[in-house]
Amino acid sequence: MAANDDAGHGPVSRGGVAPQPLFAVAAVLLGSFLANFDSRLTTVGLPDLRGAFGLTFDEGAWLSTAGIGSQIFIAPAVAWLATVFGLRRVLGIPSLVYAAVSLIIPFVRDYPTLLALSVVHGLLLGTFVPATLMIVFRNLPIRWWLPAISIYSIRVGFALDSSTALVGFYVDHLGWQWLYWQGVVIAPLMGLMVYLGTPGEPVNRALLREADWGGMLLLGAGVSMIYAGLDQGNRLDWLGNGTVMALLAAGAALFAAFLVNESLVRQPWAHVNVLFSRNIGLSLVVILLYTLTSLSNSSLVPNFLGNVGLLRPEQSGLLLLTYGALPMFVLVPVSIWLLRHFDARVVTVLGFACFAAANLWGTQLTHDWAREDFIGIVLLQSVGQSTTLLPIIIMALSNSDPSRATSFAAYIQIMRLGGAEIGVALMGTWLRVREQVHSFYIGQNLLVGDADVVGRLKQLADHFAAHATGLAQARAVGTLAGLVQREANVLAYIDGFWLCFWLAMAALGFVALITRAPPGPFTPAPFGFAKMLLRKCGVQVT
Repeated sequence: MAANDDAGHGPVSRGGVAPQPLFAVAAVLLGSFLANFDSRLTTVGLPDLRGAFGLTFDEGAWLSTAGIGSQIFIAPAVAWLATVFGLRRVLGIPSLVYAAVSLIIPFVRDYPTLLALSVVHGLLLGTFVPATLMIVFRNLPIRWWLPAISIYSIRVGFALDSSTALVGFYVDHLGWQWLYWQGVVIAPLMGLMVYLGTPGEPVNRALLREADWGGMLLLGAGVSMIYAGLDQGNRLDWLGNGTVMALLAAGAALFAAFLVNESLVRQPWAHVNVLFSRNIGLSLVVILLYTLTSLSNSSLVPNFLGNVGLLRPEQSGLLLLTYGALPMFVLVPVSIWLLRHFDARVVTVLGFACFAAANLWGTQLTHDWAREDFIGIVLLQSVGQSTTLLPIIIMALSNSDPSRATSFAAYIQIMRLGGAEIGVALMGTWLRVREQVHSFYIGQNLLVGDADVVGRLKQLADHFAAHATGLAQARAVGTLAGLVQREANVLAYIDGFWLCFWLAMAALGFVALITRAPPGPFTPAPFGFAKMLLRKCGVQVT
């Protein structure tokens, strides 16, 4: 594995070899899936949670922001905490506390208490994915890394595609409480897998004495405040709101202070040099573009079916589960096989090309599109999800020193969690603004007295006159306004697909700038695919 210019900075990340690798891989599976499912379920199920807790729209919005913002606050520091305290301590007791908090939350009706518990819930949840990723870096033999990282990478797309259906199932059949109670079952099981699959490690007191607590607090607080400002900005009118401006300005200042801190302290926790190593820096940018490009999967398709198609989550979720999530069980092994025989850059290009094709297909959207019309788009997105994040991570690891994975893992968490949540907030703003623009321009063509407008209003009024003559004209005007809003929404979603298409194209451009990684354990076998074909044909090759 090649070294880079950050190899001399930050704590060593290798630990003892896992005594039972299968249990360690199971811990990675449970931890990563629980974190993504829990975040997605509370986001998709927020309307149901508002009704169950009796919250106003504003209270529900801050509840969501508090839960996800606290995840973003803790996530970058977890890799260092796992290196110092060991994975059993970081995941064991917190998994039990998380289960207890998840059990209690549905019974709470006091809003300040609910908000405080949501912050604790988010802090605990925020440790799961980074810590389970550190199981791979610290304790698994390198031959296990590819399948374990594939589990880590698939959980993003799988959670996006199956969470909508799962929310509908919980709310309609088990009760909304199971949006939280699933963690009561899964979290302790994950803790058990960690205990069985990872070695017991003493506290690294040397690293603890040199802890860069200031850097961790500055980065966590800065990124989480930026997220909170962006998440609330769409609701509170961005620059017109003092709270949003204060959050964004303070977050930017704290992040700048973090960069200065990491350049000055004697033992930096997440040295900024990792950002200036060409291939690693480009890989992190590509991870960010991946999270933004995949918004077409997480935001556009289900939201269109809900807002324009008027489908319930369980109705649109069936499409995403059947054609998005389930194919990944076949596609991820294919992705692993491709990475063993082809350069990771080639596999990444394939993934982003599928995203670009799916988004280009989505630009042909009309209001007549039903659930079945999205099957091809969702299938392409499933291929993209399965063949994008895994090779990007492999590209970055191929250019880094695996024993110095702590700094690398900190920045991965910023791109993974911060990029995804910030992207969702920005996409919401993009759709709202584009809907307003299109509504204005469509309205410009509906002139008072225009023959087509008058004719359409008369046709609608005649239809409603059979039910209530006195209200026929008002209902006709309201229906026409609804049609304008519907078409403006359709055009806004088309613009959303165009945005994701160009993000995918930008990602392809950045992938083209990444150079070949030095030889290492992730290097594909030279001419491995050709040799395999020749052996199948009976030709002797060495």
